[in-house]
Amino acid sequence: MKELQHVNKYFSKYKWRLLIGIIMTILSKILALKVPQIVGDSLNIVEEYLNNEITDISLVKQELLINVLIIIGVTILAGLFTFLMRQTIIVTSRLIEFDLKNEIYQQYQKLSLNFYKKNRTGDLMNRISEDVSKVRMYTGPAIMYTLTMSVTLIVGFTQMISIDTKLTLYTLIPFPLLSISIFVLSKIIHKRSTIVQEYLSKLTTFNQEFFSGVNVVKSYGIEASIIENFDELADKSKEKNIHLQKANALFFPLMILLIGISNIIVIYVGGQQYINDEIKIGVIIEFMLYVNILTWPVAVVGWVTSMVQQAEASQARINEFLKQVPEIQNTNTTATEIKGNITFKNVSFTYDDTNITALKDINFSVKAGETLAIFGKTGSGKSTLIELISRLYDTKIGSILLDNKPIQEANLDAVRSQIGFVPQDPFLFSESISDNIKFGKDDATEKEIIAAAKNADVHKNIVDFPNGYNTILGERGVTLSGGQKQRVSIARAIIKEPKILIFDDCLSAVDTETEEKILKNLALISKNITTFIIGHRISSAKNADKIIVLDDGKITQQGTHNQLIKEKGYYKELYDQQLLEKEI
Repeated sequence: MKELQHVNKYFSKYKWRLLIGIIMTILSKILALKVPQIVGDSLNIVEEYLNNEITDISLVKQELLINVLIIIGVTILAGLFTFLMRQTIIVTSRLIEFDLKNEIYQQYQKLSLNFYKKNRTGDLMNRISEDVSKVRMYTGPAIMYTLTMSVTLIVGFTQMISIDTKLTLYTLIPFPLLSISIFVLSKIIHKRSTIVQEYLSKLTTFNQEFFSGVNVVKSYGIEASIIENFDELADKSKEKNIHLQKANALFFPLMILLIGISNIIVIYVGGQQYINDEIKIGVIIEFMLYVNILTWPVAVVGWVTSMVQQAEASQARINEFLKQVPEIQNTNTTATEIKGNITFKNVSFTYDDTNITALKDINFSVKAGETLAIFGKTGSGKSTLIELISRLYDTKIGSILLDNKPIQEANLDAVRSQIGFVPQDPFLFSESISDNIKFGKDDATEKEIIAAAKNADVHKNIVDFPNGYNTILGERGVTLSGGQKQRVSIARAIIKEPKILIFDDCLSAVDTETEEKILKNLALISKNITTFIIGHRISSAKNADKIIVLDDGKITQQGTHNQLIKEKGYYKELYDQQLLEKEI
């Protein structure tokens, strides 16, 4: 249970709830275990009457009536305490589940982009849902049933020993076999549970990728192949689950067998003692009731062991991610107000997952309020450069200065909150258009939302929808066209009123006329904003203060639009090509 020690802090947090639950458990079981004693006493009274030790039948009836009323009262009270036990312990497990999910989610928020490249979404989702649910079974039901089992066994055997030590010892004969069985089976269950959770992650990942890429699947007509792959994975998952359940299935028959053996021993040994006049008939019945009451606590040992082993396996998977140290660290907790001066000094960057060097000895500077346009072929390092400015990655070679200080010294949250980023492939949430724009500014007014949409030249499209700004978008914004998604994403960045604006080829899906309108609007609102524009159209860069051209991670050209169209190179070739296309 080494991995499960992680949740001990939550037990400490809810210790008073758990303490009340423990008290309720003890009281409920003590009361419930009084019933066999009362039944035994009742039978002894009847036996004494039959043996003429008691001759007054009215006294016998009175004693039996009192005992029946006591049994009813004890049962009701035990039921009440059992209800309170579940209300404290099971509710506590739900609170711990809530806290653990939040802890994992907060860790997910802290982890760098590189982590998400190495791990699949389905696996991430499974660990925060299915694995946490397994751990919840340990923090609630497993603890509750362990307490129930412990109290029942302690109180039950104490009562049995106080009645007849010899008969109690005979009853315990099967228990060593029980202990050995639990030890062996628990190791098997732990191993198989880990495999089952891994396959569940694979299934979740497979389905998530299928639903995200359903348009590709249908376009290529490969549904049959996908179904075949899913069936194969599902069959393997089924086999692993059956393998696990076979181990689980051994527990209950084994427990029932051992309890049956105990019952036989009680009947045989107790019968011999009764014949020898060593005990009364009530003692045998009392022992029979105790043994059968102890059946569930003993049988639940297997179930609890299974739950704990599965929780251990799941918590190990959770801890694997919780122990991940974010590559991007926030070294400054003080809020930082940025102006927007950016300087790259001898910056080189290599992706550790692919070992590709995306940037090589990059040097440039942009003053606050200036616009820098970045051009280059696919794979030249344009997006990597932008990701370094947003600190989605940190470079190990060279330095990036923000307002003349290393960017790592600035408060990470403050920096990102003052950057408006429009990615090449815009992501929109399954919310209304209004909420998607407000994502850039939570407290934005309706007037501000409309103004941002107008500047992004998407307002006319939105008002044409039946529900206007309240139109609910499909997953990833599939309700909108590519150009509309890009423009809503631009509106989301504009409304933020950032100090740095980054456009990563975000106008690729709009026509040149719309691009002109958006660029004109951006020129007005970004006069005091440092702006980075990655593009493939010369029109998006002609008014930029500086232009750099990247090729294979190196800066091959630098200057203004008027300077670069006069010198040979990629920029002039692109300019001439697009000028010719426009004329045609």
